[in-house]
Amino acid sequence: MERLIYLLNIAIDAVFVNRTRSVLTALGIVFGVAAVITMLAIGNGAKKEVLDQMKMVGVNNIVITPIVDDDNSNDEDNGNQNKKKFSPGLTLADAEAIKQNIPTVAVVSPEVSYRVPVIYQDKQFSANLTGVSGDFFGLFNHSLESGSHFTKQQMMQGAPVCIISPATKALFFKRENPIGKQIKCGDIWLKIIGVLQNRNIDKETSEEFNISNISENIYTPVNTALIKYKDRSVITAGQLEGNNNGNNSDNGSMAADRKKFGNNQLNKIVVQVKESSQLKPTSRIIQKMLMRRHNDRQDFEITVPELLLEQEQRTKNIFNIVLGAIASISLLVGGIGIMNIMLASVMERIKEIGIRLAIGARKRDVVIQFLSEATIISVIGGLLGIILGIVMAKMVNQIAGILTIVAWDGVIIAFVVSAAVGIIFGWMPARKAARQDPVESLRYE
Repeated sequence: MERLIYLLNIAIDAVFVNRTRSVLTALGIVFGVAAVITMLAIGNGAKKEVLDQMKMVGVNNIVITPIVDDDNSNDEDNGNQNKKKFSPGLTLADAEAIKQNIPTVAVVSPEVSYRVPVIYQDKQFSANLTGVSGDFFGLFNHSLESGSHFTKQQMMQGAPVCIISPATKALFFKRENPIGKQIKCGDIWLKIIGVLQNRNIDKETSEEFNISNISENIYTPVNTALIKYKDRSVITAGQLEGNNNGNNSDNGSMAADRKKFGNNQLNKIVVQVKESSQLKPTSRIIQKMLMRRHNDRQDFEITVPELLLEQEQRTKNIFNIVLGAIASISLLVGGIGIMNIMLASVMERIKEIGIRLAIGARKRDVVIQFLSEATIISVIGGLLGIILGIVMAKMVNQIAGILTIVAWDGVIIAFVVSAAVGIIFGWMPARKAARQDPVESLRYE
Protein backbone atom coordinates (compact mmCIF):
# COMPACT_ATOMS: atom_id res chain seq x y z
CA MET A 1 0.00 0.00 0.00
CA GLU A 2 2.86 2.38 0.86
CA ARG A 3 4.46 1.69 -2.52
CA LEU A 4 1.15 2.37 -4.28
CA ILE A 5 0.67 5.66 -2.41
CA TYR A 6 4.27 6.65 -3.26
CA LEU A 7 3.67 5.95 -6.97
CA LEU A 8 0.42 7.94 -6.92
CA ASN A 9 2.25 10.92 -5.37
CA ILE A 10 4.85 10.75 -8.14
CA ALA A 11 2.07 10.66 -10.75
CA ILE A 12 0.28 13.64 -9.18
CA ASP A 13 3.53 15.61 -9.06
CA ALA A 14 4.17 14.84 -12.72
CA VAL A 15 0.65 16.03 -13.68
CA PHE A 16 0.90 19.33 -11.78
CA VAL A 17 4.50 20.06 -12.80
CA ASN A 18 3.40 20.04 -16.46
CA ARG A 19 0.17 22.01 -15.91
CA THR A 20 -0.23 23.36 -19.43
CA ARG A 21 0.27 19.98 -21.05
CA SER A 22 -2.11 18.33 -18.54
CA VAL A 23 -4.82 20.95 -19.17
CA LEU A 24 -4.57 20.61 -22.94
CA THR A 25 -4.67 16.81 -22.58
CA ALA A 26 -7.77 16.99 -20.37
CA LEU A 27 -9.70 19.34 -22.70
CA GLY A 28 -10.80 16.50 -24.96
CA ILE A 29 -12.27 14.64 -21.97
CA VAL A 30 -13.85 17.84 -20.59
CA PHE A 31 -15.75 18.64 -23.77
CA GLY A 32 -16.55 14.99 -24.46
CA VAL A 33 -18.16 14.47 -21.03
CA ALA A 34 -19.95 17.84 -21.26
CA ALA A 35 -21.36 16.94 -24.69
CA VAL A 36 -22.57 13.53 -23.50
CA ILE A 37 -24.30 15.01 -20.43
CA THR A 38 -25.94 17.77 -22.51
CA MET A 39 -27.17 15.33 -25.16
CA LEU A 40 -28.58 12.98 -22.51
CA ALA A 41 -30.31 15.95 -20.85
CA ILE A 42 -31.91 16.94 -24.18
CA GLY A 43 -32.99 13.33 -24.74
CA ASN A 44 -34.54 13.09 -21.27
CA GLY A 45 -36.37 16.37 -21.86
CA ALA A 46 -37.75 15.14 -25.19
CA LYS A 47 -38.90 11.90 -23.57
CA LYS A 48 -40.70 13.80 -20.79
CA GLU A 49 -42.45 16.02 -23.34
CA VAL A 50 -43.78 12.98 -25.21
CA LEU A 51 -44.93 11.33 -21.97
CA ASP A 52 -46.69 14.55 -20.94
CA GLN A 53 -48.38 14.70 -24.33
CA MET A 54 -49.54 11.11 -23.91
CA LYS A 55 -51.11 12.06 -20.57
CA MET A 56 -52.84 15.00 -22.24
CA VAL A 57 -54.32 12.98 -25.10
CA GLY A 58 -55.14 10.11 -22.76
CA VAL A 59 -53.95 6.53 -22.93
CA ASN A 60 -55.02 4.10 -25.68
CA ASN A 61 -57.31 6.65 -27.35
CA ILE A 62 -58.88 6.71 -30.80
CA VAL A 63 -60.22 10.06 -32.04
CA ILE A 64 -63.06 10.21 -34.58
CA THR A 65 -63.68 13.57 -36.28
CA PRO A 66 -66.14 14.54 -39.04
CA ILE A 67 -65.19 15.36 -42.63
CA VAL A 68 -67.42 17.99 -44.25
CA ASP A 69 -67.77 17.88 -48.05
CA ASP A 70 -67.16 21.05 -50.02
CA ASP A 71 -70.54 22.00 -51.47
CA ASN A 72 -68.93 23.71 -54.47
CA SER A 73 -67.07 20.58 -55.50
CA ASN A 74 -70.31 18.60 -55.50
CA ASP A 75 -71.76 20.80 -58.22
CA GLU A 76 -68.88 19.94 -60.53
CA ASP A 77 -69.25 16.17 -60.08
CA ASN A 78 -71.20 13.99 -62.51
CA GLY A 79 -74.84 13.02 -61.95
CA ASN A 80 -74.12 9.77 -60.10
CA GLN A 81 -71.74 11.48 -57.71
CA ASN A 82 -74.25 14.26 -56.98
CA LYS A 83 -76.73 11.65 -55.80
CA LYS A 84 -74.68 10.60 -52.84
CA LYS A 85 -76.32 8.52 -50.18
CA PHE A 86 -77.48 10.47 -47.16
CA SER A 87 -75.31 10.27 -44.05
CA PRO A 88 -76.55 11.45 -40.65
CA GLY A 89 -73.01 12.58 -39.79
CA LEU A 90 -71.26 12.00 -36.49
CA THR A 91 -73.93 11.60 -33.81
CA LEU A 92 -74.50 10.54 -30.20
CA ALA A 93 -76.04 7.36 -31.62
CA ASP A 94 -72.67 6.51 -33.19
CA ALA A 95 -70.96 6.94 -29.82
CA GLU A 96 -73.54 4.75 -28.11
CA ALA A 97 -73.26 2.05 -30.81
CA ILE A 98 -69.47 1.93 -30.42
CA LYS A 99 -69.78 1.63 -26.64
CA GLN A 100 -72.44 -1.08 -26.75
CA ASN A 101 -71.15 -3.27 -29.58
CA ILE A 102 -67.33 -3.31 -29.41
CA PRO A 103 -66.05 -5.35 -26.43
CA THR A 104 -62.50 -3.94 -26.58
CA VAL A 105 -63.78 -0.43 -25.87
CA ALA A 106 -63.48 0.83 -22.28
CA VAL A 107 -64.78 4.41 -22.51
CA VAL A 108 -66.50 6.54 -25.16
CA SER A 109 -66.57 10.32 -24.83
CA PRO A 110 -68.57 12.41 -27.34
CA GLU A 111 -67.84 16.14 -27.63
CA VAL A 112 -69.68 19.11 -29.17
CA SER A 113 -68.38 22.67 -28.99
CA TYR A 114 -69.70 26.13 -29.84
CA ARG A 115 -68.08 29.55 -29.70
CA VAL A 116 -70.22 31.73 -27.43
CA PRO A 117 -69.96 35.05 -25.57
CA VAL A 118 -69.58 34.56 -21.81
CA ILE A 119 -70.87 37.28 -19.47
CA TYR A 120 -70.59 37.77 -15.71
CA GLN A 121 -71.58 41.12 -14.20
CA ASP A 122 -69.74 43.79 -16.26
CA LYS A 123 -67.17 41.47 -17.85
CA GLN A 124 -67.40 39.57 -21.13
CA PHE A 125 -65.18 37.37 -23.28
CA SER A 126 -65.55 34.73 -25.98
CA ALA A 127 -65.02 31.06 -25.11
CA ASN A 128 -65.64 27.54 -26.36
CA LEU A 129 -68.66 26.00 -24.67
CA THR A 130 -67.97 22.27 -24.87
CA GLY A 131 -70.55 19.59 -24.20
CA VAL A 132 -68.94 16.44 -22.81
CA SER A 133 -69.86 13.16 -21.16
CA GLY A 134 -69.13 12.27 -17.56
CA ASP A 135 -66.13 10.17 -18.69
CA PHE A 136 -64.37 13.08 -20.37
CA PHE A 137 -62.40 14.34 -17.36
CA GLY A 138 -61.07 10.91 -16.36
CA LEU A 139 -60.24 10.11 -19.98
CA PHE A 140 -57.91 13.11 -20.34
CA ASN A 141 -56.65 13.13 -16.73
CA HIS A 142 -58.29 16.48 -15.91
CA SER A 143 -58.55 17.07 -12.16
CA LEU A 144 -60.76 19.54 -10.35
CA GLU A 145 -59.30 22.37 -8.33
CA SER A 146 -62.62 22.71 -6.52
CA GLY A 147 -66.27 21.69 -6.82
CA SER A 148 -67.62 18.46 -8.27
CA HIS A 149 -68.16 16.62 -11.55
CA PHE A 150 -71.46 16.29 -13.38
CA THR A 151 -73.92 13.83 -11.82
CA LYS A 152 -75.76 11.19 -13.86
CA GLN A 153 -79.02 13.07 -13.31
CA GLN A 154 -77.51 16.32 -14.62
CA MET A 155 -76.15 14.47 -17.66
CA MET A 156 -79.47 12.80 -18.48
CA GLN A 157 -81.64 15.87 -17.93
CA GLY A 158 -79.33 18.32 -19.70
CA ALA A 159 -79.11 20.48 -16.59
CA PRO A 160 -77.84 24.09 -16.97
CA VAL A 161 -74.56 23.52 -15.12
CA CYS A 162 -70.93 23.96 -16.09
CA ILE A 163 -67.32 23.41 -15.06
CA ILE A 164 -65.06 26.35 -15.82
CA SER A 165 -61.36 26.65 -16.66
CA PRO A 166 -58.75 28.32 -14.43
CA ALA A 167 -58.56 31.19 -16.97
CA THR A 168 -62.31 31.83 -16.64
CA LYS A 169 -62.00 31.82 -12.86
CA ALA A 170 -59.08 34.27 -13.00
CA LEU A 171 -61.06 36.63 -15.25
CA PHE A 172 -64.42 36.60 -13.48
CA PHE A 173 -63.75 35.43 -9.93
CA LYS A 174 -60.42 36.85 -8.75
CA ARG A 175 -61.56 37.45 -5.17
CA GLU A 176 -64.56 35.17 -4.76
CA ASN A 177 -65.46 31.50 -4.88
CA PRO A 178 -67.09 30.72 -8.25
CA ILE A 179 -68.85 27.55 -7.05
CA GLY A 180 -72.61 28.14 -7.07
CA LYS A 181 -72.38 31.34 -9.14
CA GLN A 182 -74.12 31.67 -12.51
CA ILE A 183 -72.56 32.90 -15.74
CA LYS A 184 -74.32 33.63 -19.01
CA CYS A 185 -73.01 31.52 -21.91
CA GLY A 186 -74.70 32.67 -25.08
CA ASP A 187 -78.37 33.07 -24.17
CA ILE A 188 -78.36 30.53 -21.31
CA TRP A 189 -77.41 31.00 -17.65
CA LEU A 190 -75.28 28.14 -16.36
CA LYS A 191 -74.52 27.35 -12.73
CA ILE A 192 -70.84 26.73 -11.94
CA ILE A 193 -70.32 23.45 -10.09
CA GLY A 194 -66.56 22.95 -10.56
CA VAL A 195 -63.20 24.54 -11.51
CA LEU A 196 -60.50 22.59 -13.37
CA GLN A 197 -56.86 22.50 -12.36
CA ASN A 198 -54.53 24.37 -14.68
CA ARG A 199 -52.71 22.43 -17.41
CA ASN A 200 -50.55 24.17 -20.00
CA ILE A 201 -51.18 22.84 -23.51
CA ASP A 202 -49.68 24.80 -26.41
CA LYS A 203 -51.86 25.48 -29.45
CA GLU A 204 -49.68 23.38 -31.79
CA THR A 205 -49.97 20.29 -29.60
CA SER A 206 -53.69 20.87 -29.13
CA GLU A 207 -54.32 20.97 -32.89
CA GLU A 208 -51.96 18.10 -33.77
CA PHE A 209 -53.44 15.59 -31.33
CA ASN A 210 -57.04 16.92 -31.07
CA ILE A 211 -56.67 17.89 -27.41
CA SER A 212 -59.18 20.30 -25.91
CA ASN A 213 -57.34 23.35 -24.61
CA ILE A 214 -58.97 23.81 -21.21
CA SER A 215 -57.82 27.42 -20.90
CA GLU A 216 -60.37 28.39 -23.57
CA ASN A 217 -63.17 26.00 -22.62
CA ILE A 218 -66.23 25.93 -20.41
CA TYR A 219 -67.66 22.43 -20.02
CA THR A 220 -71.29 21.47 -19.79
CA PRO A 221 -73.13 18.12 -20.17
CA VAL A 222 -73.40 17.10 -23.82
CA ASN A 223 -77.20 16.93 -23.60
CA THR A 224 -77.25 20.49 -22.26
CA ALA A 225 -75.26 21.69 -25.28
CA LEU A 226 -77.52 19.86 -27.75
CA ILE A 227 -80.86 20.72 -26.12
CA LYS A 228 -80.33 24.27 -24.91
CA TYR A 229 -77.93 25.53 -27.57
CA LYS A 230 -77.84 23.90 -30.99
CA ASP A 231 -78.17 20.46 -32.49
CA ARG A 232 -76.59 20.60 -35.95
CA SER A 233 -78.34 17.39 -36.99
CA VAL A 234 -81.71 19.19 -36.78
CA ILE A 235 -82.40 21.09 -40.00
CA THR A 236 -84.61 24.16 -39.60
CA ALA A 237 -87.11 25.49 -42.15
CA GLY A 238 -84.95 28.57 -42.70
CA GLN A 239 -81.98 26.40 -43.64
CA LEU A 240 -84.08 24.36 -46.06
CA GLU A 241 -85.31 27.57 -47.73
CA GLY A 242 -81.74 28.84 -47.98
CA ASN A 243 -82.46 31.87 -45.83
CA ASN A 244 -79.53 34.24 -46.25
CA ASN A 245 -80.80 37.49 -44.79
CA GLY A 246 -78.78 39.11 -42.03
CA ASN A 247 -81.42 38.58 -39.33
CA ASN A 248 -81.67 34.80 -39.36
CA SER A 249 -80.75 32.84 -36.26
CA ASP A 250 -78.02 30.85 -37.97
CA ASN A 251 -75.72 33.77 -38.82
CA GLY A 252 -72.35 34.78 -37.42
CA SER A 253 -70.51 32.16 -35.43
CA MET A 254 -73.31 29.58 -35.82
CA ALA A 255 -73.12 29.87 -39.62
CA ALA A 256 -69.35 29.42 -39.49
CA ASP A 257 -69.84 26.47 -37.15
CA ARG A 258 -72.27 24.82 -39.56
CA LYS A 259 -69.91 25.44 -42.47
CA LYS A 260 -67.08 23.76 -40.55
CA PHE A 261 -69.03 20.79 -39.15
CA GLY A 262 -72.03 20.51 -41.53
CA ASN A 263 -74.88 18.48 -40.09
CA ASN A 264 -72.57 16.53 -37.76
CA GLN A 265 -74.13 16.52 -34.33
CA LEU A 266 -70.73 16.10 -32.66
CA ASN A 267 -67.30 17.71 -33.10
CA LYS A 268 -65.59 14.44 -32.26
CA ILE A 269 -65.85 11.12 -30.45
CA VAL A 270 -62.94 9.90 -28.32
CA VAL A 271 -62.78 6.15 -27.79
CA GLN A 272 -60.49 4.54 -25.22
CA VAL A 273 -59.64 0.88 -25.68
CA LYS A 274 -58.71 -1.48 -22.85
CA GLU A 275 -55.24 -2.47 -24.11
CA SER A 276 -52.68 -0.78 -26.38
CA SER A 277 -52.48 -3.92 -28.51
CA GLN A 278 -56.16 -3.46 -29.35
CA LEU A 279 -55.78 0.03 -30.83
CA LYS A 280 -55.36 -0.91 -34.49
CA PRO A 281 -57.94 -3.77 -34.57
CA THR A 282 -60.49 -1.60 -32.75
CA SER A 283 -59.94 1.33 -35.11
CA ARG A 284 -60.58 -1.00 -38.09
CA ILE A 285 -63.80 -2.27 -36.49
CA ILE A 286 -64.95 1.30 -35.80
CA GLN A 287 -64.17 2.20 -39.42
CA LYS A 288 -66.39 -0.61 -40.73
CA MET A 289 -69.17 0.11 -38.23
CA LEU A 290 -69.34 3.83 -39.04
CA MET A 291 -69.20 3.18 -42.79
CA ARG A 292 -72.25 0.96 -42.40
CA ARG A 293 -74.07 3.47 -40.19
CA HIS A 294 -73.22 6.34 -42.56
CA ASN A 295 -74.44 4.51 -45.69
CA ASP A 296 -70.91 3.90 -47.01
CA ARG A 297 -70.03 7.61 -46.85
CA GLN A 298 -66.46 8.31 -45.76
CA ASP A 299 -67.48 11.49 -43.95
CA PHE A 300 -65.33 10.87 -40.88
CA GLU A 301 -61.65 10.47 -40.02
CA ILE A 302 -60.11 8.11 -37.46
CA THR A 303 -56.76 8.94 -35.85
CA VAL A 304 -54.79 7.22 -33.11
CA PRO A 305 -52.80 9.87 -31.15
CA GLU A 306 -50.76 7.30 -29.24
CA LEU A 307 -49.42 5.83 -32.47
CA LEU A 308 -48.51 9.35 -33.64
CA LEU A 309 -46.75 9.95 -30.33
CA GLU A 310 -44.91 6.64 -30.57
CA GLN A 311 -43.70 7.62 -34.04
CA GLU A 312 -42.61 10.98 -32.66
CA GLN A 313 -40.78 9.23 -29.82
CA ARG A 314 -39.01 6.92 -32.29
CA THR A 315 -37.94 9.93 -34.34
CA LYS A 316 -36.61 11.71 -31.25
CA ASN A 317 -34.84 8.54 -30.10
CA ILE A 318 -33.04 8.27 -33.44
CA PHE A 319 -32.11 11.94 -33.20
CA ASN A 320 -30.81 11.46 -29.65
CA ILE A 321 -28.81 8.37 -30.65
CA VAL A 322 -27.14 10.35 -33.43
CA LEU A 323 -26.36 13.23 -31.07
CA GLY A 324 -25.10 10.79 -28.43
CA ALA A 325 -22.86 9.08 -30.98
CA ILE A 326 -21.41 12.43 -32.03
CA ALA A 327 -20.82 13.35 -28.38
CA SER A 328 -19.20 9.97 -27.72
CA ILE A 329 -16.75 10.59 -30.55
CA SER A 330 -15.54 13.58 -28.52
CA LEU A 331 -14.65 11.19 -25.69
CA LEU A 332 -12.84 8.92 -28.15
CA VAL A 333 -10.88 11.87 -29.52
CA GLY A 334 -10.07 12.91 -25.95
CA GLY A 335 -8.78 9.40 -25.22
CA ILE A 336 -6.58 9.42 -28.29
CA GLY A 337 -5.26 12.81 -27.18
CA ILE A 338 -4.32 11.34 -23.79
CA MET A 339 -2.52 8.45 -25.46
CA ASN A 340 -0.56 10.76 -27.78
CA ILE A 341 0.50 13.11 -24.97
CA MET A 342 1.48 10.21 -22.70
CA LEU A 343 3.53 8.62 -25.48
CA ALA A 344 5.29 11.95 -25.95
CA SER A 345 5.82 12.11 -22.19
CA VAL A 346 7.41 8.64 -22.23
CA MET A 347 9.86 9.72 -24.93
CA GLU A 348 10.76 12.85 -22.94
CA ARG A 349 11.33 10.90 -19.72
CA ILE A 350 13.23 7.84 -20.99
CA LYS A 351 16.32 8.74 -18.95
CA GLU A 352 14.17 9.15 -15.82
CA ILE A 353 12.62 5.74 -16.46
CA GLY A 354 16.07 4.19 -16.91
CA ILE A 355 17.28 5.62 -13.58
CA ARG A 356 14.20 4.33 -11.75
CA LEU A 357 14.61 0.85 -13.22
CA ALA A 358 18.34 0.86 -12.45
CA ILE A 359 17.83 1.64 -8.74
CA GLY A 360 15.32 -1.15 -8.23
CA ALA A 361 11.90 -0.05 -9.56
CA ARG A 362 9.88 -2.89 -11.05
CA LYS A 363 8.25 -2.74 -14.45
CA ARG A 364 4.88 -2.91 -12.68
CA ASP A 365 5.81 0.26 -10.75
CA VAL A 366 6.49 2.14 -13.96
CA VAL A 367 3.20 0.92 -15.47
CA ILE A 368 1.29 2.06 -12.37
CA GLN A 369 3.00 5.47 -12.41
CA PHE A 370 2.16 6.32 -16.05
CA LEU A 371 -1.26 4.71 -15.88
CA SER A 372 -2.01 6.79 -12.77
CA GLU A 373 -1.03 9.97 -14.60
CA ALA A 374 -3.43 9.19 -17.46
CA THR A 375 -6.23 8.26 -15.05
CA ILE A 376 -5.76 11.42 -12.94
CA ILE A 377 -5.98 13.60 -16.06
CA SER A 378 -9.14 11.75 -17.16
CA VAL A 379 -10.81 11.97 -13.75
CA ILE A 380 -10.09 15.69 -13.41
CA GLY A 381 -11.30 16.21 -16.98
CA GLY A 382 -14.43 14.18 -16.21
CA LEU A 383 -15.24 16.28 -13.13
CA LEU A 384 -14.77 19.53 -15.06
CA GLY A 385 -16.83 18.06 -17.92
CA ILE A 386 -19.70 17.25 -15.55
CA ILE A 387 -19.81 20.86 -14.33
CA LEU A 388 -19.62 22.21 -17.89
CA GLY A 389 -22.27 19.72 -19.09
CA ILE A 390 -24.77 20.77 -16.40
CA VAL A 391 -24.15 24.44 -17.21
CA MET A 392 -24.58 23.78 -20.96
CA ALA A 393 -27.84 21.89 -20.35
CA LYS A 394 -29.20 24.84 -18.35
CA MET A 395 -28.10 27.26 -21.09
CA VAL A 396 -29.85 25.19 -23.78
CA ASN A 397 -33.02 25.30 -21.67
CA GLN A 398 -32.82 29.05 -21.04
CA ILE A 399 -31.60 30.27 -24.44
CA ALA A 400 -33.09 27.79 -26.94
CA GLY A 401 -36.23 27.01 -24.92
CA ILE A 402 -35.60 23.25 -25.25
CA LEU A 403 -36.57 21.22 -22.19
CA THR A 404 -33.48 19.56 -20.66
CA ILE A 405 -33.38 17.19 -17.69
CA VAL A 406 -29.99 16.28 -16.22
CA ALA A 407 -30.28 12.73 -14.85
CA TRP A 408 -27.73 11.55 -12.30
CA ASP A 409 -27.42 8.16 -13.96
CA GLY A 410 -26.22 9.93 -17.12
CA VAL A 411 -23.72 11.96 -15.08
CA ILE A 412 -22.37 8.80 -13.43
CA ILE A 413 -22.11 6.99 -16.77
CA ALA A 414 -20.23 9.92 -18.34
CA PHE A 415 -17.80 10.07 -15.40
CA VAL A 416 -17.15 6.32 -15.39
CA VAL A 417 -16.57 6.35 -19.14
CA SER A 418 -14.12 9.26 -18.81
CA ALA A 419 -12.14 7.35 -16.14
CA ALA A 420 -12.23 4.20 -18.30
CA VAL A 421 -10.92 6.21 -21.27
CA GLY A 422 -7.91 7.28 -19.17
CA ILE A 423 -7.17 3.71 -18.15
CA ILE A 424 -7.63 2.20 -21.61
CA PHE A 425 -5.69 4.85 -23.56
CA GLY A 426 -3.06 5.21 -20.84
CA TRP A 427 -2.23 1.51 -20.86
CA MET A 428 -0.21 1.51 -24.08
CA PRO A 429 2.14 4.40 -23.11
CA ALA A 430 2.54 2.83 -19.64
CA ARG A 431 3.56 -0.52 -21.17
CA LYS A 432 5.96 1.23 -23.54
CA ALA A 433 7.58 3.01 -20.59
CA ALA A 434 7.91 -0.23 -18.58
CA ARG A 435 9.55 -2.07 -21.50
CA GLN A 436 12.43 0.39 -21.78
CA ASP A 437 15.88 -1.18 -21.39
CA PRO A 438 17.57 0.41 -18.34
CA VAL A 439 21.03 0.54 -19.99
CA GLU A 440 19.75 2.06 -23.25
CA SER A 441 17.57 4.44 -21.28
CA LEU A 442 20.52 5.74 -19.26
CA ARG A 443 22.44 6.41 -22.51
CA TYR A 444 19.43 8.22 -24.06
CA GLU A 445 19.93 11.94 -24.69
